Amino acid sequence: MFFNFRRKPKWTEKKILKILDQCALDFTFPALDNGYVYLANTRMSLFKSTKDWAIVIEVFGFSPRSGNPDIQICTYSNNLHNRNTLESYVSEKAYLNYLNNNPYNEANFVFPIENNDWFYEDEPEMVLDNKLCLLRNLKLNTPTPSEYEKCGISLEEDTPQTFEYCRYLAYHHPDKVLANDTELRTNISPDMELLLQLNEWHHPDIVDGELPSQTESFKQFAQVIIKGNKDLYSPNCSPNTHWSNWPEGGTL
Repeated sequence: MFFNFRRKPKWTEKKILKILDQCALDFTFPALDNGYVYLANTRMSLFKSTKDWAIVIEVFGFSPRSGNPDIQICTYSNNLHNRNTLESYVSEKAYLNYLNNNPYNEANFVFPIENNDWFYEDEPEMVLDNKLCLLRNLKLNTPTPSEYEKCGISLEEDTPQTFEYCRYLAYHHPDKVLANDTELRTNISPDMELLLQLNEWHHPDIVDGELPSQTESFKQFAQVIIKGNKDLYSPNCSPNTHWSNWPEGGTL
């Protein structure tokens, strides 16, 4: 897919990367080894119109502090839509601070699992055997411990844990644990077209101080956006977004 520009766009690869780097420094860019979230699945989507661009990164996982598995949808764009309203804040000053501190980024959370009777009531980090789980209206029975091994998941305890079940679901139902089209496009202009979508890429080690602009993959993502040509994404580095590459995630 190509986009033809009648005039030279004001946005450059350098400007896009600068925004992503600043978000990383401000802790509003996904760190796949986030100590509070056990990673299970990810996806990257690049959108483009003749005047606007957007990058959407989804992270599905489990934080014991939130209590339920969720999808964090992080959107970066020059033209964000459906932002929080003034009524959501205690004062106009707080609202203006939100806008000033997040000019090109927005985050939303979606909960794809619709019930909670598949884990122990007094221990939500542990999963019951053979219980009904509603994953976006898909009725599933929780697996026995032996079924996890077939997915490359080695249980840490005799009883499966919620983060391990998230990884099991991501293995068998990768699309169901990610955003649907409406959720994915919440904060981007409706005229944008999907330019490139990836389930795997090389992600910077944010916790260790690596920035998006220091990675080959994000340099190429910026090129893809500016040129409107998905074929410019041709990385030499291996993808690292699988949860097994980020063992520190969720361990705090």
